[in-house]
Amino acid sequence: MHKFSRRYNNLVKKFTKSSYSPFEAIKLLQEVSNAKFIETADVHIRLGLDPKYADQQLRATVILPKGTGKMMRVAVITCGEKVSEALSAGADIVGSEDLISEITQGRLDFDKLIATPDVMPLIAKLGRFLGPRGLMPSPKAGTVTNNLLDSISEFKAGKVEYRVDRTGIVHVSFGKVNFLHGDLLTNLISVKDSIEKNRPSGSKGRYWKSVYISSTMGPSINLDIDLLRELS
Repeated sequence: MHKFSRRYNNLVKKFTKSSYSPFEAIKLLQEVSNAKFIETADVHIRLGLDPKYADQQLRATVILPKGTGKMMRVAVITCGEKVSEALSAGADIVGSEDLISEITQGRLDFDKLIATPDVMPLIAKLGRFLGPRGLMPSPKAGTVTNNLLDSISEFKAGKVEYRVDRTGIVHVSFGKVNFLHGDLLTNLISVKDSIEKNRPSGSKGRYWKSVYISSTMGPSINLDIDLLRELS
């Protein structure tokens, strides 16, 4: 049996209900976040999906209106005139074959990698470096595009990617625990709306099964799914 720390057990004692409204859950989340650093707020959503079937896979992006609370370092692989365009748009790292070479040698000092379609054949070999870290550019994630200005701006402003894992759960960070209560709620509603909007065509029966939120070092808080889905 897994043993929890005294700190964790003391936090759990503050839980007085089996499930909470989104408003109550976020308030409790902020109350029990007492680590020595500013923790991230995460939501974990169990869906009625079996991702081994192509029509039940879920991968999409959502723009968090209140941001992520994190400075996003964006790298761009492109060529020609697009290099200066990426730099003008605010990309932190820009390159072509030189950047590809640096990544194969271990350079990973970025949070998001964007590529233009014309260089995708060149970066296919980066799959084994970037794939396990979730950094490989993909059209579904909005990271393969010719519209560098919008893409870079959106990711720096709070656009995040999410996907269902092999157990049918989506994990999304929706801010920092020191955000205003209303800002966290706004971001959480945006995540909920995006998952509703991008429901896979093969989804059958009950789509939403459970929703929990937690801070980086805190216990999970069970949300009332019906109350969450009523919010807009």
